[in-house]
Amino acid sequence: MCGIAGVHGLEAFQGLADAKTRVRNMVSQIAHRGPDAEGVCSDQEHVVLGHRRLSILDTGEGANQPYRMGEDVLVFNGEVYNYLELRRELEAAGAHRFSTQGDTEVVLAALRHWGLEGALERFNGMFALAWWSAGERRLVLVRDRLGIKPLYWHQTPEGTLLFASEVRALLASGKVRRALNRDAVADQWMYGTVHAPATIVSGVHLLEPGSLLVAQDEDLRMSQWWDPADEALGEPVLDDRARRIRIRKLLSDSVALRMRSDVAYGAFLSGGIDSSAVVGLMSEVATQPVSTFSVTFAEAALDESPWSRAVAKRFGTDHHELRLTPEDFLAQVPRGLDAMDHPSADGLNTYVVSGATRRAGVKVALSGLGGDELFAGYPVFERSARLAKLNWLGSWPKGGRRLLGKMLVAARPGMTSRKQAEIFGGHYFDVAHTYPMSRQMFLRADLQRMLASDVPLTNPVFRWLVAELAPGKKAFGLPFLSQVSLAEMRTYMGHTLLRDADQFSMAHALEVRVPFLDHRLVSAALASPDAQKFPTSPKRLLVEALDGLLPDDVVNRPKMGFVLPWESWLRGELKEVCDAGLQSLKDRSWVQSDAITDMERSFHAGESTWSWSRVWSLAVLGGYLDRHGLE
Repeated sequence: MCGIAGVHGLEAFQGLADAKTRVRNMVSQIAHRGPDAEGVCSDQEHVVLGHRRLSILDTGEGANQPYRMGEDVLVFNGEVYNYLELRRELEAAGAHRFSTQGDTEVVLAALRHWGLEGALERFNGMFALAWWSAGERRLVLVRDRLGIKPLYWHQTPEGTLLFASEVRALLASGKVRRALNRDAVADQWMYGTVHAPATIVSGVHLLEPGSLLVAQDEDLRMSQWWDPADEALGEPVLDDRARRIRIRKLLSDSVALRMRSDVAYGAFLSGGIDSSAVVGLMSEVATQPVSTFSVTFAEAALDESPWSRAVAKRFGTDHHELRLTPEDFLAQVPRGLDAMDHPSADGLNTYVVSGATRRAGVKVALSGLGGDELFAGYPVFERSARLAKLNWLGSWPKGGRRLLGKMLVAARPGMTSRKQAEIFGGHYFDVAHTYPMSRQMFLRADLQRMLASDVPLTNPVFRWLVAELAPGKKAFGLPFLSQVSLAEMRTYMGHTLLRDADQFSMAHALEVRVPFLDHRLVSAALASPDAQKFPTSPKRLLVEALDGLLPDDVVNRPKMGFVLPWESWLRGELKEVCDAGLQSLKDRSWVQSDAITDMERSFHAGESTWSWSRVWSLAVLGGYLDRHGLE
């Protein structure tokens, strides 16, 4: 796990020395991602590549990057977990004689031997890489299938391409204007994030999951190299028992691959189904007790330690309870906000947990992230299924459906009823039309009151889903709940959970691995019929595939989450931080300041109109714009 940065084309710089200096400035901004080594190299004419290393596999200097093989060069962030199998295959073919023991050399040898497509289809991992193929004078940027590792890019007016693992590195180049992307404001407001390929910074793009970008001479070409729906539709047809066996085998293999490390590793353990499954499967293959880490609180309402202790005891782990008080958490909020590379309303929990885990002595932690998305663990799955059964309402006159919505809001004022009213007033009740509403923090009517009239009120989540789930598209052929999974993976998981996991764990130089997002398991889960997933028990397919691995009290315990007293904090200890962030927004010409003031007044008066999470999301955005000087 590392950080990468670089440029292709030197037209925007005053010569090679200037380009190298700017790339060094870029990698210095992501030193937290790789405290173990730094490197910058150039072919003297076309590219400058930079790297910061967090040593996980083969910690020797010979595996440092940028990594050269002949005249080809690679900078690589992440891990290709099946590197040992690929190495044996390459050695058997006489393709390369290896001098290191890690995955970096394997990745570059694979690219040179099998070519881009042949290598990528063999890689199992999380990665963002830049490969300079000297013979073709071509730079290739690649992002992994699920978008676990980020890769941002920008093209200057002169045609120079800049790329980096974080937005702040691009800004440090001095070649990216610190300008707000006004077209992304509504997206950030509605969902607490911006969805690829856009970002909150004008001209800065996020390479989409399973995509690649080729820079050759003066041309840029982008393409998608992996489609989850395409792979899922190619899954074998299996009966229920065979499918459960396949799910268990794939998850077990995924966990075992992600335990490969030359440094200390462990696992996050909350005591829920997903983290407990990962820990249980780790314990089946580990040669010594697995190190597990749980955040605990003295306050019973916040504490999950009874469940995590029970799971740790069942699997005989070396269990570490990281005791936090709300005050401990509160003290870290300013540092967490500073660590934020792209505005997120939902990531400070990850920052605090990652820091505590890293300080406990591990560099790698396995996480249960992705289990809810693949196996229908969120309420949005049940809600979407219920709404889909209301298609008959579409035959009612629209005026009658709108009246029904108004009656709901009058009877139960609040955001839930407002969302239901919006859905009832629409034309369709399929995933594309109901899912975006489920994840929205603000509705279109709210944006019309809060934003200036010239701010585009686009909804990229809705646009993407309508296009992706249209008849004739491969995703249209997936089971209904798998369509919801695809929506989750592409939106909330991809742009909130995974982005937060990366930016806040790497702020502490901690590598987080996610076994549920092995692409083989993703495909098998997406291909599974709805009846196996839902609704007789939580995550039925996953639990049955594990065949008694988890105790019943873990399977049936209520979902808890990581709950802290944010509402009282925003009215008390964090009021100054919150007020400053909201004031930053109110000072901007594209914001209707009176609407923000009304929201503040309502919240601090204790009214239920606006939840703390909505207020905080706007405060975080305002603070981010100030810290990074975005105008």
